[in-house]
Amino acid sequence: MAKREETKVILAYIAVCILWGSTYLAIRIGVSDFPPILFAGIRFLIAGSLVLSYAYYKGYKFPGNFTDVRRQAIVGLFLLLGGNGLVVWAEQWVFSGVTALLFAIVPLFNAILERFLPNGPRIGLKGWLGLLLGFFGVALLLLTGSETKAMDVSGGLLLLLAAFSWSLGSVYSKTFKPSGTMVANIGVQMFAGGIGLTLVGVLMGEAGHIHLTSKGLGALVYLILFGSILGYSSYIYILQKWSASKAGTYAYVNPVVGVILGAVILGEPVSPKVFISAIVILGGVLLVQLSKPSIKMIA
Repeated sequence: MAKREETKVILAYIAVCILWGSTYLAIRIGVSDFPPILFAGIRFLIAGSLVLSYAYYKGYKFPGNFTDVRRQAIVGLFLLLGGNGLVVWAEQWVFSGVTALLFAIVPLFNAILERFLPNGPRIGLKGWLGLLLGFFGVALLLLTGSETKAMDVSGGLLLLLAAFSWSLGSVYSKTFKPSGTMVANIGVQMFAGGIGLTLVGVLMGEAGHIHLTSKGLGALVYLILFGSILGYSSYIYILQKWSASKAGTYAYVNPVVGVILGAVILGEPVSPKVFISAIVILGGVLLVQLSKPSIKMIA
């Protein structure tokens, strides 16, 4: 049974690596035709509503009290309002591949934040070497982006803030035991994030700039189904089984997927450094995955 469970976690991990690597491309396409924050808000309002409706229909247990709902909402706001919202905003100016590679700093933020938790995992030397190796690979990719003018300083800072917010939400989710089922909790997180993003978008005056196109709607549908419902659900499932630093290593694989898709579909610049960096990044992922936490996180 334990081996079957670990296989499910690994499959979920692979899904997150591939699907979320492709979402950077879909976001880049979507924000070219749609106000960015409302684009993200509508995405998660619809996805959250669908997941909550499914959970209700199936009779799944929802969070038991206001405190539990609040905790799930906070996770959703950190991950989706702070994390995804800033990514969507930055992708107005930053190439999708560069966005994916900068977000690969998430595992390093996770590992640092986990050290402040009383019972947080302490990954060994192999794990830290893996994190540093992955970060070095990201730095190589970043140099490629800088040389080709694929990003500016403000966009890079926004993405670093987005990664930190995502890490805060990921680590915070490990500090309490959820009372509802995973599906219901995911629905609460996405709906809360969707409300937060939509409110911010309206306050920023984006409502008057909405115009629907087939390209924008196609990107929105893809993000709802594959990025939100399937990808996000897989990530939350992984967080329940692995430490946040280990789960967050998906962000080392996303750049490889994001850069390749950006180059093939949008013609974003790519160079031999990308392939060298991909080898370094995947080597870092392998080291972290092989590193076993000495102390288990709160389930």
